[in-house]
Amino acid sequence: MKEQNTEKKFIDLPEYPGGKKALQEFIRTNLKYPKEALEKRIEGTVHVKYRVDGLGKVISAEVTHGIGYGCDEEALRVVRAMKYGRAKNRGVRVTASMRTKITFKLAETATIKYNYVAGKKNTETSKKQEPKKDGGTYGYTISF
Repeated sequence: MKEQNTEKKFIDLPEYPGGKKALQEFIRTNLKYPKEALEKRIEGTVHVKYRVDGLGKVISAEVTHGIGYGCDEEALRVVRAMKYGRAKNRGVRVTASMRTKITFKLAETATIKYNYVAGKKNTETSKKQEPKKDGGTYGYTISF
């Protein structure tokens, strides 16, 4: 005799179309680093709590742990733009509470350091040439 799987899900939570990877891609493509956070080189994670209604629309989003400098507002903007799939439990639309983390990380850029070395160049003067009256030639070196 075969055993039947009688385990049933009590609540069907709304899912983002495409799953977690699609959700991460949506956040990555729509997230704009706030100007103030860029200027002050702020990085961190914003935790957002929100509710998804039976039609898949995000309602009542709020930041539970923020980092400021415009990042909290940007995280809320992106979360409010998300659209989930519809969720029904036993034919009734339900509202579900969800949480997500949005990470603000600056792109790693190669830093260029300028090393200026100012000094008098050694100029060889031949017997035929007279030394210049300006006192020599100055130059600089830029190293990367």
